[in-house]
Amino acid sequence: MTIGLAIPLPAYTLDPAFMARTAERLGFDSLWYAEHPAVPVHSDSPFPATGGEIPWTYSHFDEPFIALARASAVTSKIKLGTGITLVPQRNPLILAKEIAALDFHSGGRFIFGVGTGWLREEIEIFGGNFKRRWSQTREALDVMKALWTQETAEFHGEFFNFPPVRSYPKPAQKPYPPIVLGGGAKNVLQRVVDHADGWLPNRVSPEDLRTARKELDRLATIAGRDPASITISVHGQVPTRDIVLPLLEAGADRVIIRTVHKNTEAEMTELLEKVAADLIR
Repeated sequence: MTIGLAIPLPAYTLDPAFMARTAERLGFDSLWYAEHPAVPVHSDSPFPATGGEIPWTYSHFDEPFIALARASAVTSKIKLGTGITLVPQRNPLILAKEIAALDFHSGGRFIFGVGTGWLREEIEIFGGNFKRRWSQTREALDVMKALWTQETAEFHGEFFNFPPVRSYPKPAQKPYPPIVLGGGAKNVLQRVVDHADGWLPNRVSPEDLRTARKELDRLATIAGRDPASITISVHGQVPTRDIVLPLLEAGADRVIIRTVHKNTEAEMTELLEKVAADLIR
């Protein structure tokens, strides 16, 4: 089974190097860090999973690119993913550089998980346009693709505008690292086909996933893309066989599990060894 590992919150209390070495040794195919860089103390945005207040843990994410860079330095095989990067909260020229450098130095192991965000107040703090966050994200992806694939790139759009520039290094993966779109918007599958290489859902049932896989294949065929080239990685799942196996059987290419948080490396090692014995070995 292709099983990834998402870092539980609080995410920075255990060394990314330890988490990466342990995950690679146990056979996890990928390691995933998420982000919420500055969570407002006061917010009217309901938490998506419950419709209520934002959990305290949402102030305790690590910085994903620094964590994954540290992880890459002590591993050689495990893939390194963001699950997800909040693109409307980042400058795409800087983000393109960070991604290219991480992919280059890791030997082509990065997976670019993309999200548009749900926390309006946070997005606006960083200068993002909440109401038009997908349009802003789509344009940012176009900017980054140009920077990754062209010797000199320029862009003149609605949200981003710059003259010819050079940006190096280029990513090790060609034409660029796989882009996987998160979210469950009604048109997310069309967006995946139009702009990305995979889908990264979290709150999805096996039945809904089976339906989505068929629709994704249909849309890819219409667009002239090979349906097999578009992946589905289901994110943030409970690490039990009765949860993971039905998702893989329904069409997921990868299931990314999230364990409970442990305070020490010894406790986390013990937990991950049990999970790996059940799901991977």
